[in-house]
Amino acid sequence: MTSLKPPLRFDAVGAGWRRLVRTIFDPYRPEFHYMRGPGPKWRAKHPPFPER
Repeated sequence: MTSLKPPLRFDAVGAGWRRLVRTIFDPYRPEFHYMRGPGPKWRAKHPPFPER
C-alpha cells in the first residue's frame, strides 16, 4: 500500500507559497496607519513653541 502523503520538500514549497500569497494580499498595511505627528489634543495640552 502506498502512502498519499507528499514528500517533505513539497510541503515546504507549499508552505512558502502560502506565506508569500498571504503576505502579498494582506490588507493590513501598517505604513498607512502610523501616527504622523502630534494631533489637536496634544496641541491643546502643550503650550506653543516660541518662534525663532
